Amino acid sequence: MLVKGIVDASVKLLGRQHRKFFAGGICRTSVQLPGKVVVVTGANTGIGKETARELARRGARVYIACRDVLKGESAASEIRADTKNSQVLVRKLDLSDTKSIRAFAEGFLAEEKQLHLLINNAGVMMCPYSKTTDGFETHIGVNHLGHFLLTYLLLERLKESAPARVVNLSSVAHIIGKINFRDLQSEKSYYSFLAYGQSKLANVLFTRQLAKRLQGTGVTTYSVHPGIVSSELVRHSFILCLLWRLFSLFLKSAQEGTQTTLHCALAEDLEPQSGKYFSDCKKSWVCPRARNNKTAERLWTVSCDLLGIHW
Repeated sequence: MLVKGIVDASVKLLGRQHRKFFAGGICRTSVQLPGKVVVVTGANTGIGKETARELARRGARVYIACRDVLKGESAASEIRADTKNSQVLVRKLDLSDTKSIRAFAEGFLAEEKQLHLLINNAGVMMCPYSKTTDGFETHIGVNHLGHFLLTYLLLERLKESAPARVVNLSSVAHIIGKINFRDLQSEKSYYSFLAYGQSKLANVLFTRQLAKRLQGTGVTTYSVHPGIVSSELVRHSFILCLLWRLFSLFLKSAQEGTQTTLHCALAEDLEPQSGKYFSDCKKSWVCPRARNNKTAERLWTVSCDLLGIHW
């Protein structure tokens, strides 16, 4: 019995140490957000939902911007009950449709006079080849162009509310990405993991270029790798679903996965790091392609052309 007790205690201790190791960084700030207004895209599930929950817990007025309004309302009800914050609202936003993006922005701007945090969290991963309503390949269309347009439409409100921040969810997968300007929509050849990598690289480059253009405005921006998180994001890939199940003990939970997003949204004195890429709540390495200013500038111009905007 004594031996069994020692073994059980050792297993529990190792389990706690294991979780602590793989959980990664923790957002340490105690900043509260009464009177602050936040938009989180894709917050009806996963990391986005946990991000919205924590921001609501800190007193913010939180907008859950998502395509599935029913799931959004379910998430909002849960968050309101959990945080005792009644100011958790749901609005429809389909990032694969620029008309929906514009409609969301128009409604939000009519409803709110301030915006302090924009969390560009929503995304798709390794889905079969398809195109958005506007004819963009789905990864580049949703993960990059959709959030590019949304940020453009809400930027003046962010400036008016400064200090304000924009947090863009990227991924370590940006290292496999390459911006293929000759075939940005992957019409000549398509590999889902490369399309995903391209879109995540685009997130890093967008953040880098946005930070330069926002200097002196009081609005700062950061890109984030949340970690390898157990979520619905891998649902389009049988192989990843299998790997996620086999290695579930080594994956972050959604709550753990949101820590770096929260760090970039809330941490004090982070303004000098605007434009940087973060992982585990600290500035992290990016591949050389993610530091290429010419590529970032060209991607910005191409994105504006595709969306028909002047920025």
